[in-house]
Amino acid sequence: MKILANDGISLGGKILLEKEGFEVLTTFVAQDQLANYINENKVEVLLVRSATKVRQDLIDATQLKIIGRGGVGMDNIDVEYAESKGILVINTPAASSASVAEMVMAHVYSLFRNLHASNRTMPLEGETKFKELKKAYGKAFELRGKTLGVVGFGRIGREVAKNAIGAGMKVIAYDRTYKEADVPVEFFDGQCIVFHFDIKSFEEVLAQSDILTLHIPAQDKYIIDTAEIEKMKDGAMIINTARGGVINEEALLEALDSGKLAGAGLDVFEDEPKPSVRLLMNEKLSLSPHLAGSTEEAQERIGIELAEQIAKFYKGEEVL
Repeated sequence: MKILANDGISLGGKILLEKEGFEVLTTFVAQDQLANYINENKVEVLLVRSATKVRQDLIDATQLKIIGRGGVGMDNIDVEYAESKGILVINTPAASSASVAEMVMAHVYSLFRNLHASNRTMPLEGETKFKELKKAYGKAFELRGKTLGVVGFGRIGREVAKNAIGAGMKVIAYDRTYKEADVPVEFFDGQCIVFHFDIKSFEEVLAQSDILTLHIPAQDKYIIDTAEIEKMKDGAMIINTARGGVINEEALLEALDSGKLAGAGLDVFEDEPKPSVRLLMNEKLSLSPHLAGSTEEAQERIGIELAEQIAKFYKGEEVL
């Protein structure tokens, strides 16, 4: 039985699958050649991350039994259509939560301490303008006591809340599904403290947050546009590690240029893999190329979780 991990798979996941008797192919196949490759090699399972698209035409052109998405979002897969054809679609919603949450905090720290800017200029001017740079970037802030607003309080949003609580921040949250939530924060010595959250309205979170972080799936329209930015505090910041297209990037740039917003951290973009040059050049932005879930630990968990689900399917066991 052949499995194509077109966007890669962890060594642990590959080993587990091979122990179960599967042949795992890890050659990256270009999108326009994917159907032919799957058919010629009699591939039954296709594993992807965000790069490979699994649309209706690919589904119709192949005889796949399983489509697996390493990670949470499924917007690069026509899930309903695949399932209507009897194909099992699986993902790993919890495996990368901690990694994404840490990336959020990395962007927040970077913005609050001006690391996003100093990391750009120190290699160029650090030797000749050290004192000037020290003065320019010396106006910085602590996170302790600031309010983090979490939009989307599922697994990842709650992981972000844990990190922010550890930094001494106040956390508020909005979610369309939940009215309240209990978030356990576990410590290295076995202690655990449970924090209770009463879910606030979207408008309350916009108005009260010093930092707004987004953890929602792909949307049909912008969640953050000019009107929403106007409701935010002057000098607030936005972090997006969710999906490109949930923020109107033009409105964001206008708010940064006017001073309405002090900064933003972006891991995802509307036009991936070619983000707007205006975004890339803006000094108020902390930027990363869609890396939030990409840690060695997360990739290992993703690979193993996918492997376990595939093995269960071929053994006739229920896949949750």
